[in-house]
Amino acid sequence: MSVHTVYTVHTDRHTLLVISQTDPRPLYQQVKDQLRHRIAVGELKPGDEIPSIRQLASDIRVSVITIKRAYLELELEGVIQTRQGRGSFVANDVRLGDSIREQELATHLRAAVDAASLLGLTEEQLIERLRQMRREEHK
Repeated sequence: MSVHTVYTVHTDRHTLLVISQTDPRPLYQQVKDQLRHRIAVGELKPGDEIPSIRQLASDIRVSVITIKRAYLELELEGVIQTRQGRGSFVANDVRLGDSIREQELATHLRAAVDAASLLGLTEEQLIERLRQMRREEHK
């Protein structure tokens, strides 16, 4: 039997990102994932400016190289746009939101499957729990 420790971090709208040294993901990946999450849930909207690379690196106390890599990958994925001399912004692509929301849902479903496995639930039991939650949501 394996033991898993779960850390919950609560943030407010004024805290852009929280980096965890206990998270097994590389720091740049944590930055990418959290920015994508904030876009997916609508906290950052198309056209919104995001902090400069230097400012974010300073705010969350990581290297400029870490933030630069996260921003570059987000730009290559079409999530953000960088305008020379003006800064970085959430991309204006309307389909972007749906794509990010789909990826966010996939992440949560993976976590639900992992939790169900830890609890010893069968696939049918997990599906029934999801149906039950859905029914409760629509009441």
